[in-house]
Amino acid sequence: MQQTNSQPQSITKGLLWATLASGLWGISGTVLQYISQNLAIPATWFLSVRTLSAGIVLLIISAIIEGKKMFSIFTNWRLVGWLIAYSLFGLMANLYTFYMSVQTGNAAAATILQYLSPLFIVVGSLVLLRQRPMRSDLIAFTISLIGLFLAITKGNIHELAIPMDSLIWGILSGVTAACYVVLPRQIVKEHSPIVVLGWGMFISGVLFNLWHPVWHNAPQLNFNLVAALAVVVIVGTILAFSVLLHSLNFAPSAVISIVDAVQPVVTFILSVIFLHVKLSWIEVLGSALIILAIYVLQHFREG
Repeated sequence: MQQTNSQPQSITKGLLWATLASGLWGISGTVLQYISQNLAIPATWFLSVRTLSAGIVLLIISAIIEGKKMFSIFTNWRLVGWLIAYSLFGLMANLYTFYMSVQTGNAAAATILQYLSPLFIVVGSLVLLRQRPMRSDLIAFTISLIGLFLAITKGNIHELAIPMDSLIWGILSGVTAACYVVLPRQIVKEHSPIVVLGWGMFISGVLFNLWHPVWHNAPQLNFNLVAALAVVVIVGTILAFSVLLHSLNFAPSAVISIVDAVQPVVTFILSVIFLHVKLSWIEVLGSALIILAIYVLQHFREG
């Protein structure tokens, strides 16, 4: 990966590329709702196709960029263990829980719940590593709880804006998204992120196919399904991650993370326009508070 240039123009360019990546993930999330609800595609079949195809394409790209170096990850058993853990508890678990949250609820709510992952990382550090939270952590946690309450209850404790099962799946997707961030850290210190993601996706794809092979009870293919699958795999997986990697050539990850909030905003807007998801101003306010909380958390920790 190239040396990051910290000049203002370079950072602006990095932010623009990262904004594009976050927007692509937002588009993918909206299409995912269309697949899961309108096309009634089984989660396990869809995830078998998505992960295996994305893994194969990413490994081809890795082979072009890295050559034989892409296999060096398997010379260290410690890193192989981290890779398997990342594939199982990061990629597989996150993709499945997010899909189920979207299928039982909607993409906008599922994206906001998954967006809580930085808070779960802080909680995990407190519980497992006994790291005392910073004051900004407590402020962010309080703001996010208020936002979450407003987003899922519309301000009425006796009413849920989304089904309970979607809420549970969404919270689990936030927890597994935290695993997705934490587990590969040891590997990416020594190997290219695109190689790590490629092998992770490929292993996840193989495991998903052991669960539900792509040829078993496959839905009837039509233009809408193929187009939607292409958007999720190409736009939401391969292209989005590649664009994000490109952004790191111009700005550090601490700066890039600022535009993470674009994803839920794009998903909200597209869900309202194309999927006719109805959101009250209280739900929007709650979601905005969650985005604010994560910004506070990242800003002060990176400062």
